Amino acid sequence: MSGSLNKVMLIGNLGRDPELKATPSGQSVARFSVATTETWKNQQGEKQSKTEWHNIVVWGKQAEIAEKYLRKGKQILIEGRIQYREYTDQAGVKKTACDIRCDNFVMLGRADEGGSREGGARDSGGYGGRPSGSGSQDFEDHGAPPASGGGFPDDDIPF
Repeated sequence: MSGSLNKVMLIGNLGRDPELKATPSGQSVARFSVATTETWKNQQGEKQSKTEWHNIVVWGKQAEIAEKYLRKGKQILIEGRIQYREYTDQAGVKKTACDIRCDNFVMLGRADEGGSREGGARDSGGYGGRPSGSGSQDFEDHGAPPASGGGFPDDDIPF
């Protein structure tokens, strides 16, 4: 296999509500954390678990959707890639942080579990009550059925 691949898929729970900011050029960016928990039984048969925390960064229209609909505790699927960044802390020490640059996300669970700040998740224009990012740089929604139709036309069903 030639080339390389930087791909991340996470299913976890939001650790905090997204925090939306704008860059000096006006681009929207949202940051939030997602917790993933692995469970297993040790040699004595006792249940063990370990939670990992992931820093998520979402850009553009997706950032605005995330800020509007995602809430602490909700389950989410994240698709993206790992990015490292360097920064200097308040003490002047240079540090490195690992972020997941989100290309696409899907809210999981029922639409009536928790809520958005403004109405229900179905206001998103997506389908199934689950706003999701497109993964493209222009942030257009490609291939989603119209919100008013609620489904795919019969001749587009692949089975």
